[in-house]
Amino acid sequence: EVQLVESGGGLVQPGVSLRLSCAASGFTFKNYPINWFRQAPGKDPEWVSTIFSDSRTAYVDAVKGRFTISRDNTKNTAYLQLNSLKTEDTALYYCGVVYAGDNIRGQGTQVTVSS
Repeated sequence: EVQLVESGGGLVQPGVSLRLSCAASGFTFKNYPINWFRQAPGKDPEWVSTIFSDSRTAYVDAVKGRFTISRDNTKNTAYLQLNSLKTEDTALYYCGVVYAGDNIRGQGTQVTVSS
């Protein structure tokens, strides 16, 4: 069974950093792009970042220069480093993978940025 489990969220003040983790199981992790999404209250989900199997990365403009995606294939884990957090970054963050044509996602980890 393909599973993704996120962790690392929390309640932080503006300007602080967090590192989110996405632990994967049930598939050959190193071969798949991993995506991060977020959903703020009352808003549609938003794609945030992707790391490909060759470690190329992509980001939505709103987080470029502040967020960094990475992966450790030895641990079957992807990460999202969130720096210089803003109140507008408040959202449920979750990771996803497209496996056998299905969009698989984790349950998410809440990030709340508030002074």
